[in-house]
Amino acid sequence: MTASIKEVARRAGVSLGTVSNVLNRPEKVTPENRERVLKAIAELGYVRNDSARQLRAGRSRTVAIVVLDGGNPFFTDVTRGAEETVEAAGSMLIVCNSGESPAREERLLEMLEQQRVQGLLITPVGTSSTARLERLSRHGIPVVLVDRGAGRGAFCSVSVNDVLGGQLAAEHLLRTGHRHIAFAGGPLTLPQVSDRHQGTTAALAEFAAENPPARLTVVDTANLTVAAGRKAAAELAAIAPGERPTAVFCANDLLALGVLQELITRGLRVPEDMAIVGYDDIEFAAAAAVPLSSVRQPRELLGRTAAQLLLEEVEDAGHQHRRTLFDPELVVRRSSEPSRPA
Repeated sequence: MTASIKEVARRAGVSLGTVSNVLNRPEKVTPENRERVLKAIAELGYVRNDSARQLRAGRSRTVAIVVLDGGNPFFTDVTRGAEETVEAAGSMLIVCNSGESPAREERLLEMLEQQRVQGLLITPVGTSSTARLERLSRHGIPVVLVDRGAGRGAFCSVSVNDVLGGQLAAEHLLRTGHRHIAFAGGPLTLPQVSDRHQGTTAALAEFAAENPPARLTVVDTANLTVAAGRKAAAELAAIAPGERPTAVFCANDLLALGVLQELITRGLRVPEDMAIVGYDDIEFAAAAAVPLSSVRQPRELLGRTAAQLLLEEVEDAGHQHRRTLFDPELVVRRSSEPSRPA
């Protein structure tokens, strides 16, 4: 059984207040008494109960991040950036996974509010959680949206210009000669997917102003996983060769990896039969059997910036909400290079 603070005081022959000062304000204790208390702590194996102390003070030293998909390396990198910043400030980051489920997200937010976390970083599943997040903010738990714009500005937010990202991908495919492009991603109700699709359609509309219109086929996926990518590729491969898109822009790299796997399995060549561009530029994109072109997001920078904004709000009652928007960049690799002569 863990020793109590009373046992430490008894062993050291000092008051409870002296032990508390040694733990929290050691400069107020004489060197002699400080040494006696530290010796008693070592002998008894006393471990302070920080959680109880923090709850009494009304604030913990724990920051939470709720991600959409804990299995997606994009969120792993975002979390790594946030963790570095949070730990440097003397706090701890805990990671929660909503799994793109509104019901699970709701349960997580309720538990985190009960735990009185210091602050919350979150990529919301949708707009339905706005009321719950506003409640957290009113109750003194700052919220920063990650990979999502703040809309009405009720929270700080850190995101990437996904409309621009979609344009970069589609413009690249158009420049390399593709006139029938597929967009694979979903659900389209996810703001990131919707924005990337919007950028794609904008690029095609701009192209059509001076050229014959290019065609766009949309494959709405249930989620953004490798398995969903394989299913999307199967749909595309089933289209007759003369009607099949010659390129596909995937809303994230996991989808793109699934598309690549399925096309190769079916004997289709990448990029000769179908070019592929992904999104996020996770580490596995460059390491794929056919290295994937991808729209790169500054993943760790997103996490670091979001954590910095959150910690600023924790410390400053007059904090003004800010929206930070980064521009993505296209990284071209073999999967979308122009076909080479046979």
